[in-house]
Amino acid sequence: MRVAALISGGKDSCYNMMQCVAAGHQIVALANLRPDENQERSDELDSYMYQTVGHQAIDLYAEAMALPLYRRTIRGRSLDTGREYTKCEGDEVEDLYELLKLVKENEEVDGISVGAILSDYQRIRVENVCKRLNLQPLAYLWQRNQEDLLREMIASNIQAVIIKVAALGLDPDKHLGKALDEMEPYLLELSKKYGVHVCGEGGEYETFTLDCPLFKKKIIVDSSEIVIHSADAFAPVAYLRFLELHLENKVSPVPDSYKICSSIYNS
Repeated sequence: MRVAALISGGKDSCYNMMQCVAAGHQIVALANLRPDENQERSDELDSYMYQTVGHQAIDLYAEAMALPLYRRTIRGRSLDTGREYTKCEGDEVEDLYELLKLVKENEEVDGISVGAILSDYQRIRVENVCKRLNLQPLAYLWQRNQEDLLREMIASNIQAVIIKVAALGLDPDKHLGKALDEMEPYLLELSKKYGVHVCGEGGEYETFTLDCPLFKKKIIVDSSEIVIHSADAFAPVAYLRFLELHLENKVSPVPDSYKICSSIYNS
């Protein structure tokens, strides 16, 4: 199938894209929902659906993959929070509908890559949107064992860093910016000690992918700053705000026949 990938920049959406390719599908476009940058403290939205931390780097992410990127500003809020979802004007789920409708109109896609692992709330809403648009959701990570998944992601050469922490045992000064492979032993330790989800499915942490086998170029973070969102004494919530980034060519060059596409569609 021709597939558009929902991306947040994190490891899960990236690894699900890799699984789509391994299954024989073609990733033809990327889709991302971003916060309204005109609003104060817009980096970290109170959203039940979307990761917004790291949104400053998403344009580079698309350029690294040489794929067209479709982006939409999140206007809605979490209104219909029930077990099932029905179309609800003003809900943030409708922003996803409009985004994927735009992608389908322009790219003739059949499927949507979704990096969901555990959240029924997110799965139900993505499936609702896909059904309304006659698109097939592809969620290869769904209900997988998280320890196995984390091990696979690292073994598959996903180079991701921690960009948000929000759990007991995770320290902003120590752990923000650390590579996923470097954090794996400690995350497993936190899982045994406090029941932390090793893939961050309880909201314990979020990541940003700087390189993976699907990237034509790698993302380099030149400078960033730590933003404290909640200074809790036991489990502070903090994230990295990217200030300066650039792309670098990878060791194995892209063939001359490969056509670079860096179109960005904003709505």
